[in-house]
Amino acid sequence: MSQLEYRDVKSAVDRIAGLVRPVTVAAVGPGACGADGVWFACEFMQCTGTFKARGAANFAASHQEAGTMPPSGVVIASGGNAGLACAWAAARIGIRAAVFTPTTAPAVKVAGLRALGADVHQVGTEYSEALEASRHYAAETGALESHAYDHPLIAAGAGTLFEEIHAALPDVDTVVVAVGGGGLFAGTAAAADHHGVRVVAVEPRDCRALNAAIAAGQPVDVTVDSVAADALGARRASQTALDWALRADVRSVLVPDEEIIAARRHLWDSHRLAVEPAAATAHAALLSGAYTPAPGEKVCVVLCGANTDPADLVRR
Repeated sequence: MSQLEYRDVKSAVDRIAGLVRPVTVAAVGPGACGADGVWFACEFMQCTGTFKARGAANFAASHQEAGTMPPSGVVIASGGNAGLACAWAAARIGIRAAVFTPTTAPAVKVAGLRALGADVHQVGTEYSEALEASRHYAAETGALESHAYDHPLIAAGAGTLFEEIHAALPDVDTVVVAVGGGGLFAGTAAAADHHGVRVVAVEPRDCRALNAAIAAGQPVDVTVDSVAADALGARRASQTALDWALRADVRSVLVPDEEIIAARRHLWDSHRLAVEPAAATAHAALLSGAYTPAPGEKVCVVLCGANTDPADLVRR
């Protein structure tokens, strides 16, 4: 059985009520992207700019309630977004946050971390290297280890997003999400399965941790090489994500970087939405035909984050 169940998502809904922004769900219009009805879940409007605030709020609030948050604070490794959320949640309750990022983390995310008061450490060129360094820091300082995706409290918090989507669209058939290590996917799948909703898990073609785990029957290391790697660049998916991929109604699809770039441009040109490549990855599944909805299928695409420099979206 998975470490994450629907009851954990429901507990997270109660725990973080009033701490995060309810998602805005917007209709794209009949016939959009080849479907009869498509909606965007505009989670890029969330605190700190991504869905990650949900898991971070759930993690911090749970440990605060239990009295298990140490004086040395919390530490996390992140490509940027989970670190921003962790720093924000830590600041809310007045504790210290140390965030380890790869040296390749976007400058806009590093600047955001410092603005939130985090102690920023840039190590290595991949998430896995930052993660190893963060574990050494935790052992030396006694700081509580959070995780960008592989923790039940983090995944359950992320799953609260689907509860809000379902409340807004009770007849939704399919939810489309981008996948990195699998925190958002696992939480979404746990909630969607309870409501009988399909999940389309979308990954960059050269950054396919969950897709490879499904093929192998276990989490395996993959190469990390994508325009969306700063947010979706996990070297391997969590076991919890794999468990839900095998347990629920899930479709795993891959999209090449050129389609992600095109989808990001389309969101700006057609809707004036400036999102990061990870958010555009989910949208790319529909635009590219990697996932083709059936006639009458109602689809909600999660636009998961907007921590990006929009300068390259403005045509000169």
